[in-house]
This record gives sequence, structure tokens and C-alpha cells, in this order.
Amino acid sequence: MSDRTERYRVAIVGAGSIAGHRHVPALRAHGDRTELVAVVDVDGDRAAAFAAEHGVAHHHTDVGAMLAEHRPDLVVVCTPPAAHRAGVAACLEAGAWVWCEKPPVLSLAEYDELTALERDGGPYVGYVFQHRFGSAAQALRRQIADGALGRPLVGVCHTLWYRDHAYFEVPWRGKWDTEGGGPTMGHGIHQMDLMLSLLGDWEEVRAMMGTLDRAVETEDVSLAAVRFASGALVSVVNSVLSPREESYLRLDFTDATVEVSHLYGYGNSDWRWTPRAGVADPGWRPTDDVRSSHTAQLAHHLRAMDRRERPPASGADGRRSMELITGLYQSAITGRPVLRSELVPGNPFYDRLDGGGRYAPETAEVAR
Repeated sequence: MSDRTERYRVAIVGAGSIAGHRHVPALRAHGDRTELVAVVDVDGDRAAAFAAEHGVAHHHTDVGAMLAEHRPDLVVVCTPPAAHRAGVAACLEAGAWVWCEKPPVLSLAEYDELTALERDGGPYVGYVFQHRFGSAAQALRRQIADGALGRPLVGVCHTLWYRDHAYFEVPWRGKWDTEGGGPTMGHGIHQMDLMLSLLGDWEEVRAMMGTLDRAVETEDVSLAAVRFASGALVSVVNSVLSPREESYLRLDFTDATVEVSHLYGYGNSDWRWTPRAGVADPGWRPTDDVRSSHTAQLAHHLRAMDRRERPPASGADGRRSMELITGLYQSAITGRPVLRSELVPGNPFYDRLDGGGRYAPETAEVAR
């Protein structure tokens, strides 16, 4: 394993708000490791404005042309979800590592197609699941692995957010073909990935969903019960209908309860460790305080590039969130429990998260 560190030439594909508000600051925070050399957007004016605002020397409207001219080491993909597969594939085929915004792609089929383009030692594609990289989650992951808290038994994983009707006026939002799903896919995926990174593999999901108040093709709320390989049972809710917004994760172990309440990111103060009665508190809380953020995850991605290793939140590790979402949709649409082992080629939900158009939501009249 190499301990060398390098400075990497980086390009951004997709000049929207997430690129400017999250990825540029993350790259600047790692300015000793990264140089932002180009930006690409199908809207040439937007690409030019982004380049001017952020001091990027080159802007393009075509990914292929950018890759050929600048040969970046790392490409950050920030396009709408439907464009992820093509953009990531082009970068991998050109030899560039990729860090792609969530949701990774629109189906497990697309995910596996991109994994097949990776090569041993890189390039690899990792996905933005920044919640698992805060210091509190990192400490909790070690405690679980060490058995310090006992066995995981019960969990609650809630993403209760609010998105008004105007939010869904963006043409690609709320549609199976272009967003892949609703809040389960586009919002709750972060908190569910944090849960999965802590509890590991799941085995069975039973779910319901509804389109209650937004004029969308997909759901605007989903609920699920998930059974993990460890035996732990977790309740999962994803909503964009909740005026008091909260991201909440609670895990009950045999010797302690650990919980976090936040919205779009946490620090140590957002977490609480509660020992079981009669168990002394051994100081489980982390001493360092790294917030969950794009900046925190990028450090791990760059370290993997240095070592020519697969980054976290990629490959089988990143696939778990897509698997759970796929199983959740299949269960909600078919009305039956779904096993993780079912999510294979030949299953219609492997290719499309709506199973090929089988979902006909009962939409509240007010939404229309």
C-alpha cells in the first residue's frame, strides 16, 4: 500500500447549485490536493458563468471534448440523475476517477454497468454519501465493530423533509424516467446509507408508499420495515411533506442507545449516547469533531486515489443503498415482502425502480 499523496487535476460536470455550493468549497478545502481545471454544462452560458464565478480556467458543453483536452485525474459529476450513467461511463472509459452525486444512477442495472467499467487499481467511481464520514459516525462504526455497545436490536431511520409544489416544477423531478424515484431515492438515500454503513447487510424489506399531496409521478412518502442480517429490525420513513424537518437516526443496542437529530449535516453535538441502566458510561463519544460534509468525504476519496484503492461508498459498499431502495419500491408496488437476494437480473425492478411502469399512484386532488 502506497502512502504517497498527489495533487489531482479535477473537472466538474454539471454547473448547478450543488456543484457551486458544495463541491467547489470541498475542493478548495483540499486545495493542496486538487486543482479545478474545467467545468462542463450543456448550457454554455451557465458553464461560462460558473467558470467566471469560481475562477475555473476552462469551460465546455461536451464531456468528451473536455476529457480529451484536459485529461483530468478526477471528475465530479453533478448532473441530474438521468445523466449520471452516461457521464460516469465516459469518464471511466477515459481513465478518470469519478465522484458522482446521489442518487448514483436510476437502477441496479445501470449501477452494475458502471461497476463493470472499473479496473483493478482504478479508475473507480464513488458516490456522494457524506453522512457516513462525520467523526461521530466514524466512531460509532468502530464501536459497533468492536462490540462495545452490544448487539444492534432496534432502529429508527427517518428523513422528514419538506419540498413545496414549486420544487417539483423542475422538469426532471418527481418522474421515474428522470429522477428514478421520489424522496426514497432523492432525499432519504443519505440517511439510509448512514444506517447501512453502520448496520451492514439487510435481508428483507416490507414497505408502503403513497402520492399524497404533490403533483408527481413517483411517491412523496414511503414507509418500510427492514430486517438486517444481524437480526436487527429498523423502521424507515422518507417524506417531503413534513413542515418540521428532521433527519433522525436511532439505534438501540443491548447496552446503549445512540441517536442523531439533524437536517442536512451533523456535528458531534447533534449525537447522543445513552448507556443502558446499570452500565457505566465509558466515554463513547468521539474526541475530534468533523462534521458530515462533502469536504469530509472528499478526503477519503483522495486517499483512495493515492493508494489506487477502491474508495468507500463505491462498488458493493455503495450498491447497498440502491439495493434497499429497489427492494423498498418493489415491496410497496407489489404489496409483498422482498428479499435482498431477489434483486438480480431478470427481476423487472432490477432494470427500473417502478418495475416497468406498474405503479399507478392514488394522488390527492389538491396536488392536481
